[in-house]
Amino acid sequence: MELNTLAPAPGSKFNRKRVGRGIGSGWGKTAGRGHKGQKSRSGGFHKVGFEGGQMPMHRRLPKRGFSSRTAAFNAQIRLTDLDTLAVDTIDILTLKQAGLVPAQTLAVKVILAGEIKRAVVLNGIKATKGAAEAISAAGGTINA
Repeated sequence: MELNTLAPAPGSKFNRKRVGRGIGSGWGKTAGRGHKGQKSRSGGFHKVGFEGGQMPMHRRLPKRGFSSRTAAFNAQIRLTDLDTLAVDTIDILTLKQAGLVPAQTLAVKVILAGEIKRAVVLNGIKATKGAAEAISAAGGTINA
């Protein structure tokens, strides 16, 4: 198959039907809109979700969940990311300079994802139970 042999599926393309172009066309006069009423007028329709003035469904149903206000300031980092850093003593500033966490980050937590093969010292960084065990098994320490 080549780009020049691609074609739309049969029956998927239709020519636009021009309505209101004379009685001989079969779609003249009222142009498929019927007689009178709001839907026959130009611009005569309601907005999406409008239910004639009653409280619409999307306002009757409750909202769900919430947006965490602290999510923007907390970051997670994998063990494999720590392994790639060239320094042995790691703090939040080091991670920001390396581009591993956003600039507005205030707290970082190391999660157990991948493995770490060298000893590192973490200052001011928390770690999950599994990540802490992996770091200490590699000879590292955590000073949270």
